[in-house]
Amino acid sequence: MNQFDVVIVGAGMVGASLACGLVDTGFKVALIESEALNPAQDWLPGQVDARVSALSLASENLLKNLEVWPLIENMARFQAYSAMHVWDACGTGQLDFTAAEQHLPYLGHIVENCTITSALHQTLESKKYQLFEHSQVVDMSAQEISPRCLTLASGEQVSATLVVGADGANSKIRQLAGLPTREWDYPHHALVTRVKITQPHKNTAWQRFTEDGILAFLPLSSAIEEGPDAHYCSIVWSRPKAQAEAMQALSEEDFCHALSQAFEYRLGVVTASDKRYVIPLRQRHAKRYVQAGLVLVGDAAHTIHPLAGQGVNLGFLDVAALVETLQKAQQQGYAISSVKTLEQYQSKRRGDNLRMMTLMESFSRLFANQHPMLSLLRNTGMNWVQKLNPIKQHLAQQAMGVGAHLPPLSQAPKPEKQTL
Repeated sequence: MNQFDVVIVGAGMVGASLACGLVDTGFKVALIESEALNPAQDWLPGQVDARVSALSLASENLLKNLEVWPLIENMARFQAYSAMHVWDACGTGQLDFTAAEQHLPYLGHIVENCTITSALHQTLESKKYQLFEHSQVVDMSAQEISPRCLTLASGEQVSATLVVGADGANSKIRQLAGLPTREWDYPHHALVTRVKITQPHKNTAWQRFTEDGILAFLPLSSAIEEGPDAHYCSIVWSRPKAQAEAMQALSEEDFCHALSQAFEYRLGVVTASDKRYVIPLRQRHAKRYVQAGLVLVGDAAHTIHPLAGQGVNLGFLDVAALVETLQKAQQQGYAISSVKTLEQYQSKRRGDNLRMMTLMESFSRLFANQHPMLSLLRNTGMNWVQKLNPIKQHLAQQAMGVGAHLPPLSQAPKPEKQTL
């Protein structure tokens, strides 16, 4: 039976970044992935990933410290945004956040998920670790048994001092561990696609709160060969299920017309769209992230409303906190599998994740309620925050992920790369 210090189940953005961080720290790591890794992403002309992430500065720092960011830069498939404009369609309330206010060159980057994953998988190619591709975990030994044993669908068994569930919202590891969750469905589904617009996006992330959902236009880069007059955005439109599916079924011309109207022609006319996807929205939070010899990270531990694009950023902060926790335990001679050790990671992350989830849930409910009095208070509050720079700056810093309180991997790298 193969024996490892850490076995990570799931090679998405969170699992792959954790593997990079732990291998660099000196752990013997295995990565189990149900599909194939895709380090050499081959893009057809005009091909894009409809799923994008709004990476915070903390997430960018993590990818820089793992030496992944240069690969993303080389692919030239990312777009910096230096401003965010939010407004209420049912009133006059609006908020503007700018990089200049924060004395920064930009607030973050919009990056296709497949670009991030491809860069991480390329980085893993140079790492010394064990990969189990096209492998599914079907069983796991109880927490009373140490080390933990994972059984794969092939019948092969893998032994781990610590098992990490990084296998997404429907985590098999979480289910096998019996870790309960608190979860509920939102009444909305998210319609996502890429659209072409007639006016420049101004390197700005736009969000319009409407009476039946939230419409976000996120700036995307344009292919060099298309010239300076090609302008693209990724959209995320949160609407009731029936309305989202109806929009998905429209002809491209009718969809572009309806979308232009819904966005008040802020970026001109929407002239084209890619394939549209409708994704159910569900909030989920594990009541505990840890048990003896096991820990959850990313969507396996928490999924969040896509209102502010914080999902993957929370996952990357999980990665940074777990690497820091396990590295300290190793240096001090403590067992990385002990509940006491793992609860240090849980205490760092569970409260922050829960606060962000509660904030996003509050925003979602606040803007979903169209009572005239509440609408007035909402718009008054937005305009009030707009004028109070300290409060606005605090909100912006929370969303960007900046501050000395962050784990080392989430802080800006020093001029000379540190050894983990």
